[in-house]
Amino acid sequence: MSSRQTVPGAVQAHDEGWREQFAEVGRVLTKSIGDLALSICHVGSTSVPGLVAKPVIDADLTVLDVEDEHSYVPQLEAAGFSLIFRDVMSGDPHRQLTFARPNTNLHVWSPGAIEPQRHLVFTDWLRTNAADRERYNAAKAVASAGDGAARYNDLKAAVVYDIYERAFIADPRHDHDPHPRDLAR
Repeated sequence: MSSRQTVPGAVQAHDEGWREQFAEVGRVLTKSIGDLALSICHVGSTSVPGLVAKPVIDADLTVLDVEDEHSYVPQLEAAGFSLIFRDVMSGDPHRQLTFARPNTNLHVWSPGAIEPQRHLVFTDWLRTNAADRERYNAAKAVASAGDGAARYNDLKAAVVYDIYERAFIADPRHDHDPHPRDLAR
């Protein structure tokens, strides 16, 4: 395993160029693995106009079997991607690769995995909900003053949780048992 190819950088205002950067990542993926790419989705903060973000493209790639790395990882590595870790999220196997230019986190999943569905619900919600987009921008501003990537994620976690709660409650496509935080404490 290796580490990130490019340091993420500081949080900045939304850049319309991120859409084209994602398109470039999509072209590289399609050229390197072709029909093995069942879907390629731009997710995360760079996919939401009006949302501040670290200048890193987050993409979810769905392949037939994420654990069959021999079918796709060598081609992705030949194209410049680097596998940085394997894990399981929400019960689903997951692989993360990075790409240097444009700076990209590539999350690889099998069909039906839960996390990429959550990513889409979250980003779709933020695209249409200005109040939560501003809450998230404010949380990112506070978090970006923290120390390191883990601390950045920790400092914005409560706001992310609250946004997920509202988004899932409003989304009839997903069963959801609400668990809002007790803000009275």
